[in-house]
Amino acid sequence: MSIIKKLIHLAVVGGLGANCLLANAEDVLTPDMGKLTATGGVSQVEGAGGGGLTPWALITGYGTRDSYGANAHYTQVSTQDYALKTYGVAVGIADRVELSLARQEFTGSLAPLNALKLQQDILGLKVRVAGDAVYDQTGWLPQIAVGAMMKRDSAIGGLGALGVTNVKQLGAKDDRGVDYYVSATKLYLAQSILLNGTLRLTKANQMGLLGFGGDKKDSYEPEFEGSIAYLLNRKLVLGAEYRMKPHNLGVDNEKDYYDAFLAYFPTKNLSVTAAYVNLGDITIFNPKKQRGWYLSVQAGF
Repeated sequence: MSIIKKLIHLAVVGGLGANCLLANAEDVLTPDMGKLTATGGVSQVEGAGGGGLTPWALITGYGTRDSYGANAHYTQVSTQDYALKTYGVAVGIADRVELSLARQEFTGSLAPLNALKLQQDILGLKVRVAGDAVYDQTGWLPQIAVGAMMKRDSAIGGLGALGVTNVKQLGAKDDRGVDYYVSATKLYLAQSILLNGTLRLTKANQMGLLGFGGDKKDSYEPEFEGSIAYLLNRKLVLGAEYRMKPHNLGVDNEKDYYDAFLAYFPTKNLSVTAAYVNLGDITIFNPKKQRGWYLSVQAGF
């Protein structure tokens, strides 16, 4: 019985007595953590459940269709000249709907951007619309989910002396925008392999940290994102990701992202992900590929 049906059932059978009602209500409100380890993914840099760089069709948390799950995460990405911090929370409901809220903080360490500070808030929504990556092992259909990420930039910090306080002054058309995506995830348990493909419609520059649209282009572009993961055992996952990016700004020679990661799940309540990451060029002011490390910790149920 799904969690929604249970709630309806509680309302209908209220005449059975307060004690019975409270017992059933407690059963509904207690997370069951019934999903397999690692099948909620980790926290992606924009807050969604998935890999580190791209969302997956999996719903975050360990709640089954009769329950719910939730988690909080902190992620640090450091390259030669920049650092990105992401932290937030996410909730998965009935293994069907996911809600997430994240903040990104991006800073520079090399002149002329050594005082740079960018911030972005991201509200995410994901809905599973077809398939089941875990239980449908014989069919060809992957688990499919659609999602949206609503993003809003704060004022630019550290460039006030140059008269730059908003991403629009760098050529962006807007300081807020929405990414739309569809993800398909297929898990082959017998082979211990997970495959994911995501198609994202976006105007975002560097995930939105440098605004949306620009002096070169101001239209939604379809961008492909892919992941492959191999389950070394029940607690260790090795994988790689690739994420295509648009190129809208003249001041930002934006390039695709990719990483290679190792995720460790000591329990269902905790995961730690470490990765080598390449973020490509960030701006024309520091024209070199930004390579570095990625570390993320997620705790929840």
